[in-house]
Amino acid sequence: MRDLKENCLRKSIPLNNDWEFTLDFNEGVFDLNNTKGFSKVRIPHTMVETPFNYFDEGIYQHDAAYRKTIEILEEWKGRRIALKFDGVAHRAVVYLNGERLYENLCGYTSFEVDITSKAIYGKKNTIVVEVDSREDQNIPPFGYVIDYMTYGGIYREVSLEISGMLHFKDLYAIPTISSDIKKETKTFKEASCRANLKLQFSLSDSLIDNTYKETCHAKIELKLIDDKEIICLRNYPLLDYINSDFLANLKEGNALIEEEIDIEKIRPWDVTYPKLYTLVCELKSEDQTLDVWECKIGFRKAEFKEDGFYLNDRKLRIRGLNRHQSYPYVGYAMPESMQRLDAEILRFELGVNAVRTSHYPQSKAFINRCDELGLLVFTEIPGWQHIGDEAWKNVAIRNVANMVTQYRNHASIILWGVRINESVDDDEFYKKTNAVARKLDSSRATAGVRYLKNSSLLEDVYTYNDFSHDGTNAGCEPKKKVTSNRNKAYIISEFNGHMFPTKSYDSEEHRLEHAIRHAKVLNDFYKNEDIAGAFGWCMFDYNTHKDFGSGDRICYHGVMDMFRNPKLAAYVYEAMQGVRPVLEVSSSFDIGEHPAGSRGNTYIFTNCDSVKMYKNDIFIKEYTHKDSPFKNLKNGPILVDDYVGDIMLKEEKFSKKQNDTVKKCLNYVARFGMNHLPAEILLEAGKALTIYRMTFADAYALYQKYVGNWGGTSTAFRFEGYKDGKKVLTVTKKTSSKLHLELDVSSTNLVDDKTYDVAAIRVKVKDENNNLACFFNDSLPITISGEGLEIIGPKKVKILGGMGGTYLKTRGVASKTKVRIDLPEEWSGIDTAKELEFNIEC
Repeated sequence: MRDLKENCLRKSIPLNNDWEFTLDFNEGVFDLNNTKGFSKVRIPHTMVETPFNYFDEGIYQHDAAYRKTIEILEEWKGRRIALKFDGVAHRAVVYLNGERLYENLCGYTSFEVDITSKAIYGKKNTIVVEVDSREDQNIPPFGYVIDYMTYGGIYREVSLEISGMLHFKDLYAIPTISSDIKKETKTFKEASCRANLKLQFSLSDSLIDNTYKETCHAKIELKLIDDKEIICLRNYPLLDYINSDFLANLKEGNALIEEEIDIEKIRPWDVTYPKLYTLVCELKSEDQTLDVWECKIGFRKAEFKEDGFYLNDRKLRIRGLNRHQSYPYVGYAMPESMQRLDAEILRFELGVNAVRTSHYPQSKAFINRCDELGLLVFTEIPGWQHIGDEAWKNVAIRNVANMVTQYRNHASIILWGVRINESVDDDEFYKKTNAVARKLDSSRATAGVRYLKNSSLLEDVYTYNDFSHDGTNAGCEPKKKVTSNRNKAYIISEFNGHMFPTKSYDSEEHRLEHAIRHAKVLNDFYKNEDIAGAFGWCMFDYNTHKDFGSGDRICYHGVMDMFRNPKLAAYVYEAMQGVRPVLEVSSSFDIGEHPAGSRGNTYIFTNCDSVKMYKNDIFIKEYTHKDSPFKNLKNGPILVDDYVGDIMLKEEKFSKKQNDTVKKCLNYVARFGMNHLPAEILLEAGKALTIYRMTFADAYALYQKYVGNWGGTSTAFRFEGYKDGKKVLTVTKKTSSKLHLELDVSSTNLVDDKTYDVAAIRVKVKDENNNLACFFNDSLPITISGEGLEIIGPKKVKILGGMGGTYLKTRGVASKTKVRIDLPEEWSGIDTAKELEFNIEC
């Protein structure tokens, strides 16, 4: 929403600054003279900043209080005034001037509190919010153990909403494609089609007896805007709809106006070209704008069919990751800039086309960015395995209604999750959740995430967590083995995750296995054409309860670490996108990283057309994606199978056949050692001994010369990535002696406006060849010069596996502020310190 005219009665006033906070809610919080135990805070706020790991989840579970005094202006009399909370975890009770007004029982959706009749006009009014984050409450997701920490606080933004008494309570838009799309381009950038826009205006006026005359003169003016051009304009006088039922419903806040518009030459919203239009609806009475509602919409056709998912009449394989909304130290409490950044990382760095918001609705800022980026969203109600009593279920059903009504205008959302994640069947309960979702949004399919095969399917899509892959078997089970409902779509909602937890500082072979497992599942998902989509578990590591994780309160299930730095598995996803060149090699080629010094398997992760491999500047082999064992995967990992090349043709004067025979043996031994040689290699060795008259001593000498480097001079490997015949990337692997810092900062221009802003700094420690120092574990000091920023969490950057990060928070002071991060003094490499300059606007 925004003010389109100076005389518009609609105002949205941010209320994120100057709150007081105490961990102890008691009667004394209503006494403004009582400041004992209170601290000054800004919203978004977490009740307790936590350590990175090794902390008890009980530290953030409190019955706490937030307090703020605001002035309600005399001129606002005759208008509707409401407090809007975008997210409070988990039970919130709102008081105004000591009077209890409202209780909210969901920590993941927004709510409003009408204070029109309770406010004292022309004076200061005190808001107190009791926030209970304890996990023993009888509301979702609580009731049993949970595999993620739930934190607590007013962790999303707060505002004061002012409108006329006659106002929009809600607006539901269903933009759809009504004709075949002219498929002139693969990107849909220039495609056009006829479209249909169904609208449902929900109006409210609690003073209808006093404003009936105004209602009679009122009209709704609708504008559909493409950039700055109005492409559709409609007017709907309220007199055309007024009757006794309409007026009765208007007073109760349930008056509906439904309209439908056909529009020519609309560009569809698509994952490759997410075209958005601005829908503006103004409620006018004569020359005054009473209310305005604005949102972004996208015209698209999204269908789940028996054989998969179709977007704008073309089959699209959904490839995504699961996301929690948590961050190190502050849990859920991050402003809009950080929410948007996660969507950008998913789209541009990880290259996925979808995200599941496990296991609850997430920030509107995140979803807005998904709309803008063409990132498909599967969102669901709060919960994890446990179904409670009837009171608990009633809250869950209200959560469905709130989720759908609050998020249904987002083009990116394609699927409503209306079951509690991984819960058992409960047909009576889930008939109700499905009915609510379908009544409130007829345009989207429903789903419910299961760990059960062939469970009762009341939804439109069967979604199942397939953790069957153990590294030795098929990546996923076929649809027919999971559900007998062949006529409905099927999605793998989670895979991998706890099956192979991986830390950024694990051994090279462990990190590679993690990556290959993701590749294997994705490869077999693509092989099964009737599986609509697959969501890996998960985007990044996250804090968890004592019952889960690695004993330090972290689940190391992510393809990224908690600071959003990529583990090796991230490159499986990144290589599948074509936005920017990618080239990563899984091995450091250090013999001490492998049992008996055998190299094992090494993979190239790339989206380049080809990769040329050199050893000590001698060309070995050029690899293409035809060499990948993952035949169903776009740009699948490529196995490095040659460390010798054809050098023996020249150096040893071998024939081509002899060279190939000896090379095959040497390469096998280089990768897997001499023990348990397979029949194929024994046969080749026999050829060398009999046909070419070679001895074991000859073979050993050749191994030492062309493969082995135990006790000898270290070998340098170089990999060159080529795109369209041009070299675009180079990776060099050789012994290092110097380290330096590489910083990736989300933005150095921060705006402290409605609330504080945050910059994320992702830190990597690399050697002089630009390879990650995977076993560098330390904490690096941060120095801030200036008043504009403060550090979130510890005053040092935590580095694990050569990667880490920190978050910087604005302090409400406009300034130029410098931030310096240092490596330990004993490292003599270049760039052992890095300095950034931030510009903070207020």
